[in-house]
Amino acid sequence: MQSAGAVRFRLPSGVPKYETPTERAIFTPKMELRITKPDDWHLHLRDGDLLEAVLPHSARHFGRAIVMPNLKPPITTTAAALTYRDSILKALPPDCCFHPLMTLYLTDDTDPDEIKLARRSGVVYAVKFYPAGATTNSQDGVTDIFGKCFPVLEQMVEHNMPLLVHGEVVDPNVDIFDREKVFIERILEPLVQKLPHLKVVMEHITTMDAVKFIMSSREGYVAATVTPQHLVLNRNALFHGGLQPHSYCLPVLKREVHSRLNSASKFDAACGHRNGLHGGDVETGDGGGMRAGQRMWPQEGRYGLRQCSQSGSCSEDCESDDIDCRCCKGRKAIASAVTSGSKRFFLGTDSAPHERNRKECSAGCAGIFNASTALSLYARVFEEAGALDKLEAFTSFNGPDFYGLERNTSKILLEKTPWRVPRSYLFASGELIPMCAGQMLDWLPSHFFSDENLSSC
Repeated sequence: MQSAGAVRFRLPSGVPKYETPTERAIFTPKMELRITKPDDWHLHLRDGDLLEAVLPHSARHFGRAIVMPNLKPPITTTAAALTYRDSILKALPPDCCFHPLMTLYLTDDTDPDEIKLARRSGVVYAVKFYPAGATTNSQDGVTDIFGKCFPVLEQMVEHNMPLLVHGEVVDPNVDIFDREKVFIERILEPLVQKLPHLKVVMEHITTMDAVKFIMSSREGYVAATVTPQHLVLNRNALFHGGLQPHSYCLPVLKREVHSRLNSASKFDAACGHRNGLHGGDVETGDGGGMRAGQRMWPQEGRYGLRQCSQSGSCSEDCESDDIDCRCCKGRKAIASAVTSGSKRFFLGTDSAPHERNRKECSAGCAGIFNASTALSLYARVFEEAGALDKLEAFTSFNGPDFYGLERNTSKILLEKTPWRVPRSYLFASGELIPMCAGQMLDWLPSHFFSDENLSSC
């Protein structure tokens, strides 16, 4: 039996495996990935009509999701989380196996005893830290994490409750492209020093600074989620052909010089790692971005990333992932970290839907609706990096392992089949524009199936 996460090729139905293609009948092998059902560890489901519109997209592709609490009013208590969870379950499509994992919205006034109630509830799995004013519906967020909120954090350590962090400062004197870096320096590094046993997830990371922080922190206590948009887009996507509001999210997309994504083979050629490679083999049949028997991950340096061979004196064309190389920031570093197989990074789409009119206006909302395209984009990133053998760990293992939950047992099939993303989705109150609207994607999430060949879970 083929192992989970393996890459396989399938001939069209009815064609014997031994048949030699002729001029009249040439068959292209079809690549498939069978992986454990993924989970989404950062998801916005909203409420009302919008909840009913977006929930089926996530429920179709994911088994569980950490649901963000930034509604109006925010979900600040366990009682409110239970009510919100009930509304999600009622909106689920029939025969759908999807489990919402609830969170609480941290404020300066959160009662430490609320953490005890949350843990006892069995449905609240984390607490979300929004710096006040950092993003959508964060106006009720934290202004004094080391003062008013510290007793709450101590209770979280005692009850093993993770803190989920929107990692940006709101200081108007800090450039928007530097807000993640400054947040790490001012908040996260002191926080993990003061509370080394607090479990922290830095969400939707966008910079090399975040990768370095995660990799240098204590494994099992500090981790990060990574979105598809921060893996495949740079800030040019905001302005290509005019202002593009559906590419606007927070944290904002970064520069391409911070964000290059390169294949393992291109890296090997640039930095000289042509021999002594190590990692898992991937089967291949048509040369579609991978060589037969190609090894996935070359020489590792500090923090598990590939080192620069030019000792910090390199140019803007350097292809290294070394943390000390001034060229290697942002998306390139994130993609390298994610595809390295490190347990510290896992899937979190940050799918954040807004009705079209709220995006296409004079003060458009931040957020990208990617629930229907995320898995296709993640697969593309791992394929381009020559690391399809590591996709399953990122999508399906690292998240539940960090949270101390069982991994899913059912599977999903990803097929290398081109498909076109719908240009929009209509719902009762308006219209939603998905990420990559109208574009062709290469990987199609097909269906779930369990070991008993059930399709619902």
